[in-house]
Amino acid sequence: MRAGIVCLVLAYVFSQFYRAFLAVLTPVLKTELGATAEDLAAASGVWFLTFALMQFPVGWALDRFGPRWTSVVLFAAGGAGGALVFAMAQGPGAIILAMGLIGIGCSPVLMAAYYIFARSFSPAVFGTLAGAVIGIGSLGNIAGSLPLAWAVDAFGWRETLLVLAVLNLGVALAMLLTVRDPARVAGGARGSLLDLLRLGALWPVLVMMAVCYAPAAALRGLWIGPYYTDVFGADAGQIGMATLVMGLAMVAGNFAYGPLDRLLGTRKGLILGGNLATAACFAALWLWPLAGGWATVALCAGAGFFGASFAMVMAHGRAFVPPHLMGRGVTLINFFGLGATGLVQFATGRLHASLPATPPEAAYATLFAVFALLILLGCAVYAFAQDRTD
Repeated sequence: MRAGIVCLVLAYVFSQFYRAFLAVLTPVLKTELGATAEDLAAASGVWFLTFALMQFPVGWALDRFGPRWTSVVLFAAGGAGGALVFAMAQGPGAIILAMGLIGIGCSPVLMAAYYIFARSFSPAVFGTLAGAVIGIGSLGNIAGSLPLAWAVDAFGWRETLLVLAVLNLGVALAMLLTVRDPARVAGGARGSLLDLLRLGALWPVLVMMAVCYAPAAALRGLWIGPYYTDVFGADAGQIGMATLVMGLAMVAGNFAYGPLDRLLGTRKGLILGGNLATAACFAALWLWPLAGGWATVALCAGAGFFGASFAMVMAHGRAFVPPHLMGRGVTLINFFGLGATGLVQFATGRLHASLPATPPEAAYATLFAVFALLILLGCAVYAFAQDRTD
């Protein structure tokens, strides 16, 4: 069981890498393939949307077949196959296709780990374990920052993607050998997504999940690259440094959220407070888009740190899900988080393209204002949620 969880976490490192690496590749993809900021927004959005839509078949497969084969088949075919398509891309369309395949490949790995935690460990530690997986997995977020910039500079972006495809396939093989499925739920209880959607207590949590991850993920995974390029004239190394700092802040945030609900005695209050702080960081970026230097880096890092409540929101929602629907439950909650992120990527790409190109900071200030408002609206709905800790 432990070796299997380690391999699932390693696969999740790849998932975090793939959702964040486009920001660093912005300059080279623009130069070599003619990819625009809108193209990259579409590619990032496709990753999140295919990932999100796969949550429904993944949830069914987790309950029906278990996490082992569900994660192995998809991660090998979609993840490694998508990375190979990316490495061979000749234009923005191929990049979008590749990101869609990679999204399918990455769709089961985190939920497979959460399924095992929910079925095999005490509910009291689910939030801590869930946060730890994302925290460790966020090493992929870090690898997709300055280290990726170094690798691309030293070996080329196509060669780097080919190596990633091979490593991806190796991790899938390791999961096949080590992941073990939890015992089946006794009693043969049946149910469907409709049973989950009838749980009124779950809906405010789903709304919060839809807004808690999307802004920070959009900034780190996409917009921080074009923002630094267009506003500050940054090169790949400077973008890599900014994304590295934000990535480290997101890692720290995931580990910080984990035990705090037990320490504070409230899960709802922790999530509300953290997301209000995230909105404050985006509001500051909106008001001071030209701040530059460490001030802008600190605000991006703050958005990453406080915006790392994903696992805690997942823990809040999981507390309302019956055991026999755990696979469908965790994937439904994840669908709202990743699906909303994909829609935000598309919408902000269209929004950015529709705004005047000069001065460049004005367009990005508008994006930051939208992110802040989105979080505040979600918090207003979540304020009516039922608090529940394990």
